[in-house]
Amino acid sequence: MPGSRSDPTGAAPGSVAAGEQGGLARVLYSLAWMAGIPLVIGYLLWRSLRQPAYRQHWGERFALGGPAAPMSGQTRMSPDRPGPIWLHAVSVGETAAAVPLLRRLAVLYPDADFLLTHGTPTGRATGRERLRDLGDRFTQCYLPYDLPGATGRFFRTYRPRVGLIMETEVWPNLMVAARRQQVPVASINARLSAKSLAQGLRHRRLIVPTVAAFDRIIAQSESDSLRMRRLGRLADAVVGNLKFDQPVSFNAQKKGLAWRRRFGARPVVLAASTREGEEVLLLEAWQAEGARETRPLGDAFGAITATPGIADGLEPLLIIVPRHPNRFDAVARLIQEQVPEGRFARRDALDDDQVDLARCSVLLGDSMGEMQSWYAAADVAIMGGSLLPFGSQNLIEANALGCPVVLGPSTFNFEQAAIESTTRGASQPVVDASEAVSVALSIATDAGRREAMAEAALAFAEAHRGATERTLKVLTPMLTAALGPPQVPR
Repeated sequence: MPGSRSDPTGAAPGSVAAGEQGGLARVLYSLAWMAGIPLVIGYLLWRSLRQPAYRQHWGERFALGGPAAPMSGQTRMSPDRPGPIWLHAVSVGETAAAVPLLRRLAVLYPDADFLLTHGTPTGRATGRERLRDLGDRFTQCYLPYDLPGATGRFFRTYRPRVGLIMETEVWPNLMVAARRQQVPVASINARLSAKSLAQGLRHRRLIVPTVAAFDRIIAQSESDSLRMRRLGRLADAVVGNLKFDQPVSFNAQKKGLAWRRRFGARPVVLAASTREGEEVLLLEAWQAEGARETRPLGDAFGAITATPGIADGLEPLLIIVPRHPNRFDAVARLIQEQVPEGRFARRDALDDDQVDLARCSVLLGDSMGEMQSWYAAADVAIMGGSLLPFGSQNLIEANALGCPVVLGPSTFNFEQAAIESTTRGASQPVVDASEAVSVALSIATDAGRREAMAEAALAFAEAHRGATERTLKVLTPMLTAALGPPQVPR
């Protein structure tokens, strides 16, 4: 629903004046960026040690070297063609959430090209995988760092006619460059946590005019909109979370159910999208839950008969899927330190029917793009990023697969979804990793409770679909002004 806007700078939202505000604060910000370039390069090199993809496309991060080739690699953007629709999605979650919207735009504007920008290699890989069928209409590149020269070159190179920025990305120099090139920009699926608001208020001279420069702000929740008001304006509309509209893959479900048959009837607990520091807490809690005395993980559960709800011979399985692929090997070493030989397996074991998983007590999901399959294979998911102060990963995807969720105390990235999922009975909040493991095992071994939570999860996800169409409705006037009227599909 629409919200009124007020801009303390005195400039109308989206105006050139709003974009140019910031004065000395933006000058100092830009100087800090320029001084920090050696650190940025050092960071890319450091990340590339564990994730080689960070060594690629450096020119794009500074808007050097001309336009990138489309996904098909067949042609390049031509100066003779109208500029593309540009959407920025920094990483995997934002990219996946944007896919249904991009597909709708591709239908409504069949002659338009698209530019999809990212901040991480995993986001880029997700976009390439999920939109490859759209071929040479889609070009991908990294969004350049927020340097005045780089952002200006980006707009001159790609000439976007309109820009859509997912979630919390607020870049002062990028918005100034957009205003100078007269490119309307909307913030979509926008969210603002209490932590981000506090940071914005500390730098209000820089952030307030940047927020004012957006032509549209479309928020996930009323809470997000009210926090934005403290930065100068309410959202133009509150439409829900685009992540509810991500399609559930039949093939992913089929794969997950095939994995589940290999696991057998024992309880399966998934630690989904874990962040650094969480795996060790979960492994310690798993071991403590499985034995009264200190014994090696796996042997403890293998001998257990007293834990309520765990029948003789049905040893629980813990699946750990780290959020970032560069941490797969480190997590594997961590598990091997605690799990006896023969009790630990990695994802590739699921591709070999000759591998006996009966004695596996901990499985490492070291793969990308298979999270829906992991949810389909599990009885319950402990949500990564919620046990330590990371703000939680995407519980919506788990619920959409009918997977009950155990949530730690840190959920600021999915504040509204966490509240509503818990209220509906699809998620269970806990205070720490120890309680998370205990509650997850309780759910996994109680068929009635598990089925009730699974039904609640599906109902919760279904009730919140439709944010894509609501977003398009709010964007239509801006898109029509920039691109012309959309074609109504027959």
